[in-house]
Amino acid sequence: MPPLVGSCCGQSLKTGTIVSGVLGMIIGATTLVFVLVTNVKMRTILIDTLPPEIVKVILAINLIMTIFISLLLVVGALKRNRWLMLPWVILAIMLVIGLAISIIYTAIVFFLSNYVFSGCLWLLFGLISVGIYLYLWMVVYSYYKVVEEEKGRGPYVRPPMS
Repeated sequence: MPPLVGSCCGQSLKTGTIVSGVLGMIIGATTLVFVLVTNVKMRTILIDTLPPEIVKVILAINLIMTIFISLLLVVGALKRNRWLMLPWVILAIMLVIGLAISIIYTAIVFFLSNYVFSGCLWLLFGLISVGIYLYLWMVVYSYYKVVEEEKGRGPYVRPPMS
């Protein structure tokens, strides 16, 4: 039994999965354009010694892969192919964890720099974002499990015992 039986506003899990994939492509493409067009200094949490241009290239490659994996999700949902959906399921849960860590880290930096209001806002909107992203992951994972149950585990599955 999947964790969820439907997605937001009474839509099917399939529709929610397609919407999640399309949102991933739109957000990834928008962020990629923003990163490439603007002159914002990008920083990493652990490695502050990398030149900003290298950080931009790494981020651009990650965004291109995210767009591609989101496209695989949409195709997998339309074709009911769990193997095309699996990269997104794995990537998204790792991104949820990474996003939560990044938000908490950034909020702590704000608090330590005496920007309490900014830290509170960052924490509030960041955790709301994590919640939404986690919900989208649960919708996709639920649809993944539905497709898995429909298809079985492949041609070598034992028939059910009576």
